Amino acid sequence: MLHSMSTTVEAASERSAAEVNEEIRALWRRSGGTLTTEQREVYQRLVMEWATAAPVSDQAA
Repeated sequence: MLHSMSTTVEAASERSAAEVNEEIRALWRRSGGTLTTEQREVYQRLVMEWATAAPVSDQAA
């Protein structure tokens, strides 16, 4: 499921790493593999958010 991409980065506590990763993947799919300058800026912000995001807790383990 593709979501519209926000241009602001939410606080790390608001989204999991998996959610941010899905937005990064969607950005690459929409771009066709080549990011514009604006898309690169969004990508960089998303990567920073992903790096600080909480991983999804695996309660089943």
